[in-house]
Amino acid sequence: MSPRSRRTSSQAHRRSARHSARPASGRALGGYHLVEALIAGWRPLQRLDVDGFALLRSRGITRRANSAVAVDAPSDEASLLAAVERIEGLLAMTGEQACFRVLDAHGPETLDSLLAARGYDATGHSTLLELPLDRARTAAPHPSAEIRTGALDEDWFEAAWSLAPRDGDDARATMHDILAGTPSVQVLLRSNGNGNGNGNGNGNGNGNGNGNGDDVDGGGGAPVAVGRAALVEAGRGTAAILNMIAVDPQRRREGLGRAVSQTLLAIAAVQGADLALLEVEQDNAPAAALYQGLGFHPRGSYHYRKQAGAPPTPDS
Repeated sequence: MSPRSRRTSSQAHRRSARHSARPASGRALGGYHLVEALIAGWRPLQRLDVDGFALLRSRGITRRANSAVAVDAPSDEASLLAAVERIEGLLAMTGEQACFRVLDAHGPETLDSLLAARGYDATGHSTLLELPLDRARTAAPHPSAEIRTGALDEDWFEAAWSLAPRDGDDARATMHDILAGTPSVQVLLRSNGNGNGNGNGNGNGNGNGNGNGDDVDGGGGAPVAVGRAALVEAGRGTAAILNMIAVDPQRRREGLGRAVSQTLLAIAAVQGADLALLEVEQDNAPAAALYQGLGFHPRGSYHYRKQAGAPPTPDS
């Protein structure tokens, strides 16, 4: 076999291996496009690009919107260290300590060990899940769901805030601005009158249960469950980034989280999304079971590295 034939055969083998690693029903998303999709799905109020990192700022509300994430960071140790030190210096000018979001599905490989050696604490361990969207097989929306698409709907935001409020003087305005930053599908389920709709949900996805959420209506009852799917460009397609899925604590294990999630997936597919992504904290077993039951499978994981002594910041 000639050298050219061997190269052609090797290239074909690599293409075949990459293809076989992808889900049979859709495409995989990785590298730069994956990171940019995750950022766009929870868009920060400010972004500063520093030596291959995106430094995200949003008045301190949620780690996801207040951390540095490697987009195209240098892989050699000297340049990587210089980038980390520059980010630390920029934040120190405003009296802040650095926080990095470290994704195992995207390099550089030495980032985590470098931060650990500098005394950074590991926190917020989460799993990234993905689901290729096949419009022909996507479940139908819940018949009582209130659905909005496009710009942030104020009634939906009021419902979401009632179920998943955040602490902090600027929390409400900041959350509003973050959610308004990206077009999305927004879903709301209301009580049929038997529930009060009060209490705090978890914006990282707490809708557990195996029922179908039939104890809801589309009238003027109190909100019992909400969810959002940000629609973002992802490579050559569109990804639906699911977040802000919250259920009234008094109505959990009734299938409301499943009803909201299935509705989000169905409408996102109609809106042109071909891939869904979401993030679940690794200690949230009920939510992980729910999404795996909907067909999501692990795409990777991530955690945060915070400078020792940095005050805690809740995740989104």
